[in-house]
Amino acid sequence: MSIYKSYFKRNDTLIFNSYTNTGQNPVVELFFGRVDNLNTPKGYSRFIFDIDLEELQTKLSNGTISTGCTPSMTHTLRMTNTSSFDKELLNSTWSNGRRRATSFDLILFRIPKVSGSTGDSQTWDEGVGQDYYNTKDALEGNKSFSDRPVNWYQRNTVKNWSVNGLYDNSNTQTGPTIGLNYSALTIVDRQHFEFGDEDIEFDMTNEINDVLSGATTGVTGWGVAFVPEVENITGMTENYSVGFFSRHTQTFYEPFLETNYDDLIQDDRYTFYEGKSNKLYLYAYANGNPIILDNNPEVDILDESDNIIQTLTACSRSNGVYEVTVSAITSSNTPCMYYDNWRELAYNGDTITPIENEFVLLKNVDYFTIGTRTEEPSIYGFDFNGILQNEKILNTDIRKVNVTLKKAYTSKEVLKHVDCYYRIYVKEGNTEVQVQDWTQINRTADGFYFVFDTTDKIPNEYFIDIKVNTDREVNTYKRELQFQIVNKK
Repeated sequence: MSIYKSYFKRNDTLIFNSYTNTGQNPVVELFFGRVDNLNTPKGYSRFIFDIDLEELQTKLSNGTISTGCTPSMTHTLRMTNTSSFDKELLNSTWSNGRRRATSFDLILFRIPKVSGSTGDSQTWDEGVGQDYYNTKDALEGNKSFSDRPVNWYQRNTVKNWSVNGLYDNSNTQTGPTIGLNYSALTIVDRQHFEFGDEDIEFDMTNEINDVLSGATTGVTGWGVAFVPEVENITGMTENYSVGFFSRHTQTFYEPFLETNYDDLIQDDRYTFYEGKSNKLYLYAYANGNPIILDNNPEVDILDESDNIIQTLTACSRSNGVYEVTVSAITSSNTPCMYYDNWRELAYNGDTITPIENEFVLLKNVDYFTIGTRTEEPSIYGFDFNGILQNEKILNTDIRKVNVTLKKAYTSKEVLKHVDCYYRIYVKEGNTEVQVQDWTQINRTADGFYFVFDTTDKIPNEYFIDIKVNTDREVNTYKRELQFQIVNKK
């Protein structure tokens, strides 16, 4: 599995019955409570945002992200809680007197159209405000405070929301605006927060897939809010809030949509064993660049006598990579030669001559070890090319990182069939902040590699660990690769 991150292109916090705009604030503050306090406005707030999906759509169009072999592409909204770093902040108060909220639910909803699910889309502008309060200086004024749109009432200078605050949490709307009741909202997901310091992890898989496919149109963003039961609590003597980093944070914790997709290559061409299923791949290039063929190729598996024993249809694993899973083959005279003939090849309407490759069917005793002997854990060494140690990389690069696996303390014994993984993270003091969880490294006929896309990474210093599993032992090799991503001017 690989990941791609899509970031917000606008966001704001709508404050109940207020014209205040906080679109540029580095923190999203969701609060509830109706106590009359000069420092904390009574009511509640809702957060709205929109995601830039253009690059994700491009990667789907050009085949970089493909669901041809496995349709399991997932999307998760991730926002970091500002209280998640210090347990001492639990059950305490903010500087403005609000208590930190615990034991509550947040909903993720789609911004409704002017009549709910019908009518024009409600487009909106982010605004230029930051402060929640207008602490005006006698000479200069407070430049960080703004009451220009977007806010609780307005979505831009000349247009209001169809219903103040986007929807009615009491379900009292009738007639043309009945579709703007809470009961008519499209609720994408709901998350419970027991302690109030948890990060947001909303599942947006179906929602984003429908937007990308065109099944859902006219979406101008989404919102996060407390459930109506919390927003409508009365008789409270305190305000409660929870905070998350916004898109304007100056930290590493910018919110994003995480897309997970399966582009793993596990090529068995040189380790093709009898008695088990094996995978074969075709790599398609034009002038050195990967290409998407006009259709998925057909593949004939032939034995030594050129008899067709299996006919398969390939699937697209990623841009220029086609995969087939060959059912178990057995033979009485292993090792022996087999062939895979790839046909029905075409690109941009031009027919390509069928391609025939070969592989050796190996004895299954070289793969299966069944008996009284246990395997000994192994120690490995690694060489990399594609990224240099301590290199400074522009955040416009996409690098193919080749990994050479060797038995430790040897210089020649290169390994061909090892399941190994990598993870990517940055460091905040002594804390490792995960960028990409353990991901299996691609194995091709001629080596191991993974693709590192810097275009969705925040400039920082990055570290890569390698992990190998052998005989129930997990060996992690820390900071095998270290480099920096820098902005292009």
